[in-house]
Order: sequence, then structure tokens, then C-alpha cells
Amino acid sequence: MTGSTAPVPNARTTGERAGHVTAAARQRFAAAWARELLGTSYVPMTGAEVEGHLRGCTEQLVDALLSEPFDPSPARHVGADLVAVHFTGAESLGRTTSLGHERMLELLGLDESWRSRAARLQGELSAGFVQAVRKRILDEQESIRQAVLDARDAVEQALRSSEARFRAIFSGAAIGIGIGDTAGRVLEVNESLTRILGRSSEQLRRMTVQDLFHPADHDDVRRFFAELARGERDQYRVEKRFTRPDGARVWTEMIVSLVRDEQGLPLYHVAMIEDVTDRKLLQERLEHQATHDPLTGLPNRALFLERLEAVLRGRGADERVALCYMDLDGFKVINDSLGHHLGDDLLLAVGERLGDRVSGPGRLVARIGGDEFVILVEQSCSTTAAVEVAERALGSLSEPFRVGEHELSVSASVGVVERPVRGQTAAELIRDADVTLYWAKSAGKNQWAVFDAERNAAEVAQFQLSATMPAALEREEFYVDYQPLVSLDEFRVVGVEALVRWQHPDLGRLGPDKFIGLAEETGLIVALGRWVLRESCRQAKRWQDEHGELAPLVSVNLAVRQSRDPDLVGDVARILDETGLSPHRLQLEVTESAVMGTADQSLQALRELADMGVRIAIDDFGTGYSNLAYLRHLPVHDLKVAGSFMEGLREAEHPDPVDARIVGGLVNLAHALDLTVTAEGVETHAQARRLADIGCETGQGYFFAKPCSPEKIDAFIDDHLR
Repeated sequence: MTGSTAPVPNARTTGERAGHVTAAARQRFAAAWARELLGTSYVPMTGAEVEGHLRGCTEQLVDALLSEPFDPSPARHVGADLVAVHFTGAESLGRTTSLGHERMLELLGLDESWRSRAARLQGELSAGFVQAVRKRILDEQESIRQAVLDARDAVEQALRSSEARFRAIFSGAAIGIGIGDTAGRVLEVNESLTRILGRSSEQLRRMTVQDLFHPADHDDVRRFFAELARGERDQYRVEKRFTRPDGARVWTEMIVSLVRDEQGLPLYHVAMIEDVTDRKLLQERLEHQATHDPLTGLPNRALFLERLEAVLRGRGADERVALCYMDLDGFKVINDSLGHHLGDDLLLAVGERLGDRVSGPGRLVARIGGDEFVILVEQSCSTTAAVEVAERALGSLSEPFRVGEHELSVSASVGVVERPVRGQTAAELIRDADVTLYWAKSAGKNQWAVFDAERNAAEVAQFQLSATMPAALEREEFYVDYQPLVSLDEFRVVGVEALVRWQHPDLGRLGPDKFIGLAEETGLIVALGRWVLRESCRQAKRWQDEHGELAPLVSVNLAVRQSRDPDLVGDVARILDETGLSPHRLQLEVTESAVMGTADQSLQALRELADMGVRIAIDDFGTGYSNLAYLRHLPVHDLKVAGSFMEGLREAEHPDPVDARIVGGLVNLAHALDLTVTAEGVETHAQARRLADIGCETGQGYFFAKPCSPEKIDAFIDDHLR
């Protein structure tokens, strides 16, 4: 079950995983495990009994693997349980770990997203196994120590028999035993100790304990021995490294006990030494696998976070740190078109080049998932210096990569965050670097971008605004203002345009430019547009009841997404039926780009609405590209000419000839198609008169009235209805 922690992608967390392991898969894993273990140790069980016992162990491992929150500790009990049923040999542990986490996931029917958990379970199982074996050995050691003490106490009664018994235990013990005096001279060693230390008994007896100290020994090792020699402690236990004469390293677990004379004074010390080199190397290998990417060999997300958090904890408040968050451009295309094997080879090559050309003292290059890499600059001096690191990273990718038979060119985008350590957290730095990476990609890729707090705050505010929109609709925070549509020949109100507003509890009144785009992105525009349509039709019905045939029509804007909603016709029909508004008093405004975008699609919805008697108008006409030949086939009644063309018509005496010709051309086009024309953005009397002369039937703008509440528009309608 060896393995490494698999990288976890941006935006997906462990809590979001779900897994299920069938009974058959559990039985399959237990059977494979039993086949590996049989014959590795002597156990008083048949093969079937071993498999049955391992079935219970498998249940514990699978339950721990799938636990939420994840808790690998039960695997430690499984390791101890193996020792308890006499699977104590090193081969038993080796065969168990040789299954591998990949084989484990395959047998259990789980995918690679469980790799990290499987590796952790394996580590816990190994730790539990080793701990149980060590306890067993320590129990034996304690028996040996007691035998030594017993021999001392019984020396006067049975010196010869005691000496023989001691010698048998001392010489035949599987662990190394050494006896020394209080001055540190080595008096006696057994054969196991000579084998562990790689020295003969004669060589060891010419040495002192001080000669066996290692330069890397912790200060506690020397202090504990000095306290033992003075009689201030009776025993100590340490993990200690020795170096053999051939230079080989040996890791040991060492217990040193003090033997006192009859007066209680220190007499000898007895050291019992267990060779744990294999376990130590396994632990180091597992730690490396847990902190390094298995593909590129670079540090993985876990090690990167550990180093980043260490920097944030250990640096002074005025010191600075930088992150360069890098993502390959177009890697998915390479991966999908050339295959995952080639994609992996490319990632390996990229990792090697970044490691060679970017990493260095104070800089850590890590692969944190997929095609994402991050560079940690531990002691940054400025944003400029961090940008130089980003440029070096981009420059390292400028040369093509030779992968198999392909020569691949690859670029990347980099988000740079550089700031003082004070008050920062790892999560904040990674989040801001990820956001900045998105900016770099949006700006055209193959470039870097530096984090901008103001831009980020604006985007966060937009996100928060979009997140609160559904609740705002339920709380009725939206309302509708109305702006009159006035005939230019008589200045009589012929209609009103409904314009939605948002009375935000914290931000106050918001115009549609602040939230309509967000509503389009989130899909709420359909529900919001339906609400505006219903509210506007209710108000128009009140005017219809009050003014009869002279009542103004109500013109409601349809967003692009709303105009293509399959329920649009049904919604309009239901709302007209609910409110009692005559269909010909409702006008729906669609944008020029939206209606022209239906050129290759069915226009059935617009035709059905027109057949119902609903008027269709094209809003902001003239600002987009229109297929004018196609316009004649659309069920349109009115063209609303964009207000940008009105600027040159403000002064009746000196109108802009270009704007005048454009508006005149649009009016002539509309009239040729039997359409009426509404001029938007009318702000002066001169504009109104000039537009009337050109042939526009209707005008809308601040010259007549600004958008206002139904109560205020009522008075305007009363004054301009006839």
C-alpha cells in the first residue's frame, strides 16, 4: 500500500468526495492480502482462517478510508492486530506494503482521488505494526534487564547458575546488548551488537560511550547519559544513529538502564539496541512520497503549504513573501489530442526545466495539481523582484520541448502576489495568486499579472452582489420606474418604457447597469424579467382601466437570455391573462444583436407573440451589425434608434450632417418596411423638432421626462395624454 499523496485540484476539496466499496470488493482485497501474508510468519491458523481474520481488518481499513472527516488512526490498530496474531516478521510488513495503494484502490474499485488517503492508511498501518513489534521486543528487553538484576541479587546463592543463565540470554538475544561502567568504558557486548555496529567485540571494548556519539546526535543523548552516570535517572530511551566503519548509517532504538550496587550507587549501565534502519528508511521514503509529486519529483501541495506556513510563522513582520502561481496555456488540448502519456511527459519536462532554471536558495518550485505550478519566493525584496521570477519562469518555457516524436511549444500564464508577511495567511495568498492567474489568462495568456487589491475588491463586490440577487427578488427589493414615449408631432404620451431598479439595503438605489449583466451571467435574468413583465402589465392595466383607448402601451425590455427562453410565449400569455391587459398595449423590446442572432434559428416565439397582438421593438437599433435584408422577415413593429445618433441633432440651426443622414437613413429604412421609429436620448427641444422633421414618430429622453415612479408618471400622462 505504498504511495504518495495525489495532488488535489483548485476548487475541489476532500469533503466533496464520495465513495462506496462493495462487499465483493472488500472480499477480493482480503483474499489478495491473505495470499501475500501466508508463509511470511508462523501463525497457528489455516489459510481460510487467515483470510477470515483479514476480512475484519479490511473492513476497518475501508471504513477509515471512507470516513468523513478522514481519520486514518484505525489503520494503526490493524497493524498492531497483525502482530497480535503472530505476523511479526519483517516480510509480513513488506508483503502488506507491497500491495501498494494503487493496487488497493484497484481492488476496492476506487479512483485515484483516494490516493492520498490510501498512502496515509499505509503509513498508519506500518506505524502500528512497528510499534507493536517494538513493544514485544521491549517486553523481551525488560525480561533481560530483570534477568540481569536477578543475577546480581542471586550471585551469592547461585553464582555459577546465574552466570550461565545470564550468558545464555546475553549471547543469544536478538537485540544488541552492551554493558559499560559509569566512566563510559565498554565492558561487554554481545554478538548482535557487533553485527549492528559493524565492529568486533575487541574493537568495541577498546572504545568508550563518547566514541560512539554521532555529530548529528541530539543534545539530549549526551545529557541523558551524563544524568544516568551520576545516578540522577535510572533509564532513558532515544532514537540514535551510528556510523559503521564502512560509512553505512545505522538507525537504532536504544534503551539504556542503570544498575546500582547494594548501597544504591551507580555500578553499570546496560544498553539494549534494536536496529530500526529498515523502518527508518521506509519512513523517510513515505515522507518523501507524501510531500513530493510522483510525476515530476517536485515538492507537492502539502510540502508547499508547509513551507509557506513556516515562512509566515518564522519571518519578521516587515519581511516580504511572494507567490508566482503558474498554469500552462492550452495544456488540455495537448493532453486530449496527443494522449495523457505525452501530457505527463510534457509536465515532467516542464517540471525539470523549472527546477533547473527557476528554483534556488529561498525559492521553492512545486507542482500543486494538473498543469499548475507555484513558485514560493521566501524572502522577496519587492514586487519587481517577484515579477523577474515570473518572467524567468515564462522564459524557461520559451524553447520548444522534445517529447517523444513531437516538438511541442508551450506557454504559461502567471499570477504574481508579493506583499509583507504581516497579517497574511497561506489561504489568502493562494486565493489572491489564483485570482491573479485568472486575470493573466483573461488578458491573452503567455504573460504575468500582478495582484491589484482595488480590482479584486471590485470583483468580490460584484460576486457578492450576484450572490444576493435571488434573495433580493424574494424580498421584493426590485421596483420599476417608467419613462414616457412621446409622439413628436403632438407631444402626446403614447407609451411608457418599464425600467427595473434595485433598492439595495446597503448600497442604496442601483441602476440596471449594475446588476443586469450579473443577472444574465447567473441565469436569474429569466426570473427577474418575468417579475418586471408582470409588474409592468399590472401597472399598464391600471392605466388601461383609467384612460381606455387613450391609455399608453407599456414597453418592456427582454434580455438576450430571456428572449430565447422556451417558456417566453407561455409566460407572456399567462401574465396577460392574469392582469387582463390587452396584448396590443404590451411592447417587448429586444436588442438588435439578439434578434439578428436568431437568423439561423426558429423565430417561432417572436411570431407567436406578434400573432397574439404584442408589439415587438428592436432596441438600440444602429449600434450593432444587422442583416438588413433579413430585417424585413422579422415580426417587428418599431425600431428604437440608439441615442448615440442624437448628439449631432441637438442644435436645430447647425445639426451634424453625418448624424442627420444616419438617422434619416434609418427612418427611411424603417418606413420602407412599414415600421415606426422611436428616437432615444432626446434631450432638447431642437432635437425633438429636428427628429419630427426627419420622420421619427416617437421620442424618448430627458427632454420629456426622466424615469420616475408610477405615481409621478401618472401626472405626466394626465398632462400629455391628449
